[in-house]
Amino acid sequence: AKEMGFSKDKIMGIRMAGVLHDIGKIAIPAEILSKPGRLSKTEFELIKNHSQVGYDILKSIQFPWPLSQIVLQHHERMDGSGYPNGLLGKEMLIESSILGIADVVEAMASHRPYRAALGIDKALEEISINKGKFYDVEVVNACLKVFKDKKFKFKV
Repeated sequence: AKEMGFSKDKIMGIRMAGVLHDIGKIAIPAEILSKPGRLSKTEFELIKNHSQVGYDILKSIQFPWPLSQIVLQHHERMDGSGYPNGLLGKEMLIESSILGIADVVEAMASHRPYRAALGIDKALEEISINKGKFYDVEVVNACLKVFKDKKFKFKV
């Protein structure tokens, strides 16, 4: 967001959304979240519902940013293949695109109960290959610049 020239206020909103984006996972049993194997169709549908649950939790709380909408949309994709509403890129908040890309990069670069970390290079390759299809071109370019040109590293 900073790389894209957003105001400090908008960046703070995106940062807050980043903290809260998976709050809806509180409704998912821990056994599913930590399951080492492949999820069943029913389990995956529960996981997919976390964006809606997060929205439902946050929608009645007053924030100076559209946090509930950002949380709701963070798994949407430019081509409409995301969830929960299959929004197209032009229907999505730019903040949701930023959070969605950050979520993909972090998820791929980190260890998960069902797989080892794939690494940052694989994550950046994923967003690069799919920019314009799944991911907003401007957001991907800013992300790649931060990691490649500015040598950003995740804090561990």
